[in-house]
This record gives sequence, structure tokens and C-alpha cells, in this order.
Amino acid sequence: MLEKLNTIENHYAELTRLMDESSQDYQKVVELAKERSELEPIVQLSSRYRSLLSAYEQARELADSDDEEMRALASQEMEQLPGQIEEMENQIKRLLVPKDPRDDRNVYIEIRAGAGGDEAGLFAAELMRMYMYYAESRGWTVEMISANETGIGGYKEVIFMVKGRGAYSRFKFESGVHRVQRIPVTESSGRIHTSTVTVAVMAEVEDVDVQIPDSDITIDVFRSSGAGGQNVQKNATAVRITHIPTGIVVACQDERSQLQNKLRAMGILRARLFELEEEKRRQERDASRRSQVGTGDRSEKIRTYNYPQSRVTDHRINVSSYNLPAVLAGEIDIFIDELSLRDETDRLAASGEYDEF
Repeated sequence: MLEKLNTIENHYAELTRLMDESSQDYQKVVELAKERSELEPIVQLSSRYRSLLSAYEQARELADSDDEEMRALASQEMEQLPGQIEEMENQIKRLLVPKDPRDDRNVYIEIRAGAGGDEAGLFAAELMRMYMYYAESRGWTVEMISANETGIGGYKEVIFMVKGRGAYSRFKFESGVHRVQRIPVTESSGRIHTSTVTVAVMAEVEDVDVQIPDSDITIDVFRSSGAGGQNVQKNATAVRITHIPTGIVVACQDERSQLQNKLRAMGILRARLFELEEEKRRQERDASRRSQVGTGDRSEKIRTYNYPQSRVTDHRINVSSYNLPAVLAGEIDIFIDELSLRDETDRLAASGEYDEF
């Protein structure tokens, strides 16, 4: 570990030197500062780690002292320090595991009603509110992009964006099939029905991340549907983009202008194409092993919301909450924290680079 830390500390010092030399080049300083800030937590822990190792070596030397009081003190430190050193090593290992470069990005969240008809649509609306409450609790902002309502307060499909640093790192584990078990308000016999809703979470990507040639898409414009009266659009401002190679279709009509809707739709299309490529890479990488937190595939059932028992169970980690109202109010960290930990542990175990630790 010390050899790896030496390399990082030397690189950190080199970045600091380059920043001083490039003080007149603002853009370069910003790039260097960003890279250095990513290394800073490791460098700080490294300093504390070395101090603990030094303290342990001193305690070992004092263990043979002629002074009884010094031997007792050394013995006490030799009992306490190994645990502290191990904990510090674990913290450093976690920081050394390569992060997902998309973790800090904004996200698009798509929620679609699956099996269950109107009941699935109503639950899609509840999941949307759950995610909005969660975003609000973390100080993030939500922007609605498109919605296809069922007419009774539900959604066939709803797409919105969450903006905030680290949004993708938290929401990425929500992709998959969410199952709800409850008695619908329209059910006269009191039977419990099971419905499903599909959630897809995609990180916002830039033009440089995904290049889409004009020849690969067709763009149609149409009149936005409104609530009637003065709200009906008289001009064709809604945009539908079809990606010819994959058949992906994205429609956006909630913005006021055709240009804004086109920009929104292109953003979603880039995110979907990027996610497709990432999924291909994940499948290749995981060919010989299965992730402990699931594949994130949209067909995978990840969580069940059981209303009669007020229980929410995440099947990937076998964790349950028996406070369903709180979960629907946005208290989903009980699942996300554990999923993040399992994902981190899995990536660490899969990285042979750290076997020498």
C-alpha cells in the first residue's frame, strides 16, 4: 500500500507545482485543481496512516524498555493501534477504488407503468413523488420533461430530471422493476392485486460523450397537447426524435419553444444511447461474475412495496423497511446506503490491483 500511496503523493505534489507555474493560464489551473482535489482525501488519509505506523513502531521499540511505566504504555498502544491501522487501511482502499465517472452528474428518471393497468399508473405517480421528495431532502432540483397521464391521477409514462451534485451516485440503483401489492380502490372484493412499474435512471451526458450524426435521426414536430382552452398550443412546438440505428424514440413537449423541446429530447437520447453502451460494457465485464447488487437491467424485479404489511423489501440486498409511508415520503436511504456499500465492496473485490493490501 505504501508504494501506491507514494505514487499518489508524488503526483499530488507535481500537480501543485504545475498549478504554481501555470498561474496565468486560468483554464489549465482549473483542470489541475480539479484533478488535485480528487487526490486530496487520499493524501490526507495517507499522512494519518503513516503517523499510525510510526506510532506502532515506536511502541514496539519501547516494549523492551527498562522503564516499567513506558513498557505498560507501549503495551497499551500495541493493543489499540492495529485496529486503528486496519480501519485506516480500509478507508484508503475505498478511496482507491475507481469511481464511476458519472456519479456526480445530473440524472434523467423515466417511470413507466407496467402490468396492472390503472393501478400501475397510480403507483407510477407515487414513485415519481417519492423520488421528488428524496431529491428535495438533498437540496436537488427537479425539472419535469414529459408526462403521459392516465386521467385518474396516474401516469403511463413520466420523465423528469434531477439536478444536483452526486444525483446519479444515489439514483442509479433505482433502475429496474418495482412491484406493488395492494387492494385497488376499484376492487370491490377486497383482493390484493400485484402491479409493476419500470424505472430507468440515466446520467446526463455531454455532446462530447455521445456523437449523434444528423443522418442517424429523424425529427418530427407536432402540436403539444394541453388541458384545453387557452392552454392548447396553436403552434407545432412538440418534438419527436427517432434514432434510426436503434429505433429509440424520444418525444418532448413540455417546453415553450420547439428549440427547447429539441434540446431536451436530444439530451435524453444521448443519455439513453450512453446507457446502452454502458450496459454492453457491463455485460462483457461481468461475463464471469454476477454483481452483488444486480445487473440494473430493466427487466429485473428489484423492490416490492407491500401495502397490507406496510413493508418495502429490496430483493437485491434482502433489506426491508416496515414503514411504507416513510419510504414513499422519500426515506429511501435505508436501501441506497446498503446498495452503495455492496457495490463498493464488489468493485473492490473485483479489482485485483489491490490484492497486495
